[in-house]
Amino acid sequence: MSFQLTINGQKRTADVDPDTPLLWVLRDALDLKGPKFGCGAGYCGACTVHLDGQPVRSCRLPVSEIGTAKITTIEGIGATALGRAVQAAWLELDVMQCGYCQGGQILAATALLATTPKPTDADIDAAMAGNICRCATYNRIRAAIHHVAATRKA
Repeated sequence: MSFQLTINGQKRTADVDPDTPLLWVLRDALDLKGPKFGCGAGYCGACTVHLDGQPVRSCRLPVSEIGTAKITTIEGIGATALGRAVQAAWLELDVMQCGYCQGGQILAATALLATTPKPTDADIDAAMAGNICRCATYNRIRAAIHHVAATRKA
């Protein structure tokens, strides 16, 4: 079946089974390798993408449920000022270690900052819960989110 998707601001077509998880549509059918396979059950966050600005786990979301929603992946998040600011903070504060989970971390952080410009530690913990970093860079992730909140223009 053919699905028309808007991904990172571009119209794309994927000919896949309706039950195919969005993660595999992105990675296999559309060659977007930013979202990663981690657990396949939506627990780790490595596959996180934005669906109309909200973070979702693409490994559990069938492509047939996307409808007209706009999809943003780590490849496209830098097209927004906030996305660029988050990516810059990640680099400036040397957040990444292995980097495998960081696409999902950046997308979750960007969604948080879009709705909560000055998050508390509790806000950050709640928004980032379920985004697992096996290298345990959680303190640097929190510091980067606070850095963006402190330095971005209103």
